[in-house]
Amino acid sequence: MGTGGPSAALLAVGLLALAAVMAASAHGVLAERASGGSAARGLTRPFSEAARLLRQRRRATVAADRLLWRSGGAGLGVIPLLMVAVVPVGGTALFDSAVGVVWFNTADVIVWALVWLLGWGANSTYGLVGGYRFLAGALGYELPLMFALTAPAVAAASLRVSDVVAAQRDLWFVVWMPVAFVVMCLGIAGFSVWGPLSPGAATDLAGGVLAELSGPDRLLVQAGRYLLLAAGSAVAVCLFLGGGSGPLLPEGLWLLVKTVVLLGVLVVLRRRLPLLRPDRFLEIGWLILLPATLLQLLVVSVVVVGGR
Repeated sequence: MGTGGPSAALLAVGLLALAAVMAASAHGVLAERASGGSAARGLTRPFSEAARLLRQRRRATVAADRLLWRSGGAGLGVIPLLMVAVVPVGGTALFDSAVGVVWFNTADVIVWALVWLLGWGANSTYGLVGGYRFLAGALGYELPLMFALTAPAVAAASLRVSDVVAAQRDLWFVVWMPVAFVVMCLGIAGFSVWGPLSPGAATDLAGGVLAELSGPDRLLVQAGRYLLLAAGSAVAVCLFLGGGSGPLLPEGLWLLVKTVVLLGVLVVLRRRLPLLRPDRFLEIGWLILLPATLLQLLVVSVVVVGGR
């Protein structure tokens, strides 16, 4: 697979946007059902909310650093595009880098700075505490995530995402790398500030890093979170679920189907799992997830070396 042109870029961006909208609609349906509303209203909830925020007036706190604050929000919409640039869609990737797995991990780490800027730039107590909470949680998931990303790369003997997809023709990696896959999903929830790993945006902080956002600024950040969730899911599909491989349907459609299914699982789990305190998750990350991921990587390495 080579580096794609404009068609690959359009396919990747279209996949990302469609998956993000479907995730937002699914979350709207679940939220409406929980409050006794209708599913139809939930499906249109993302669009009505977007229209409301576009009409809402922007506000700013006293002495806010608007450049840093808004740079953090805008960056959350750019990073997902960088993530899907290495995802092979329809046989080509926009940027089929020889170090695509590292590229994705680098983009994920940049999210740390962007979320922190949201909290710091607002010059708000709630935002600042939310930023610290996010960083504390990120310390718990990031190192296990790095080793989880290494496992499929070792099995494929390549850091190129398209090579990892090609190595799963006979068997998806999730079958014999379940621990790495679960850690990957936790990492996606973490850098998307999602579900149990979203204490930085919790209601006990009035929204934390989101507390002072309004109007288009809030819309941009909320859209960025869904786009991050979709981009992370698309990369996870490529690394563990065979990418676009599948019978009858085109590769691009299979990639979309798998991504949406994984997104659906993450959306459902958001409402079923409790919020984890950063200090508690840090213990889980370092004492349970990290050793388990290292053991998973050891098993993969032994299998790969033994098969040569």
